[in-house]
Amino acid sequence: MASPEAQPDSRKQSPQRRSELAAFLRSRRARIGPEDVGMPPGLRRRTPGLRREEVAQLAGVGVTWYTWLEQGRPINASVQVLDAVSRVLQLDVTERDHLYRLAGIPFVREPVSDAEVVGEELLGVLGSLDPLPAAVYNARYDVQASNETYRVLWPMTALVERWERNVLYKLFTVPECCSTFVNSADELPWMVAQLRRSYARHMGEPAWENFVQLLIEESPTFAQLWASGNVAAPGRRVKVFRHAEVGIINMTSMSLSIDGMAEHRIVVYTPVEEEDQLQIERLRAIDDPIIGCARHARRLSVSLAARADAARAGQEQRATAT
Repeated sequence: MASPEAQPDSRKQSPQRRSELAAFLRSRRARIGPEDVGMPPGLRRRTPGLRREEVAQLAGVGVTWYTWLEQGRPINASVQVLDAVSRVLQLDVTERDHLYRLAGIPFVREPVSDAEVVGEELLGVLGSLDPLPAAVYNARYDVQASNETYRVLWPMTALVERWERNVLYKLFTVPECCSTFVNSADELPWMVAQLRRSYARHMGEPAWENFVQLLIEESPTFAQLWASGNVAAPGRRVKVFRHAEVGIINMTSMSLSIDGMAEHRIVVYTPVEEEDQLQIERLRAIDDPIIGCARHARRLSVSLAARADAARAGQEQRATAT
């Protein structure tokens, strides 16, 4: 358990930065309810969200220290302690980066594994669902973790760099001929309507505004659906997929909430008929499946290798420029 002492801050934060840090923490705390972190709601609360002492307890820090942090006092905040506070407040990557910058810490290590994002216990749940495809999505449709069968079916939202693992981005930016979504005309409007419903809780947040703007700029279809203003809640759906090597797979998707992870859900895909289960088994038996349509088909290994080469070239170019 971390127990930082309230000491003068050696990073010489400005009063304005400390004030902004305090306001940011208070706003993030207000959106997390007791039920979101596995705590009983208790008696009626005068203000929304967790209490300061609850955040301190869950993060393993002193109540006085956390109170002083929210009051904008000049105290030290280590990487480890801010990591703990970030987990309790369920900050996404952009929000964590913002918190660290306000705290005067120049480097934020992004999660490098699914276990760091969702925890070993939840990974075990996903694994136990195999051979049913299953993944953890957040409210923006970022794929936070997945099991083996999900990665076989949709490798380009599970095996690529973490910042690329977004279902909506893949669906709206892939060439139409390469799309695996057969009933996209029915399902994409519903998915955008879900995103719109979640967006109401995040208006003005950089991560959300940038994501929506990116999709609007890159996909006229998304822009049109977004402009409709329709909203929808998660629920049971039938989705039809096509794979270049095995053909059509019909699956029913179901969303399950996760205790302690606000705005995250496990989505499980169940084959509609026995033939659909056989199709999944055939796909799992292929060591290096084809990605894309007949015209743009590439083996998965080739596609991943090309991405790795491009990433290395970009790093070398940036290193040369500096």
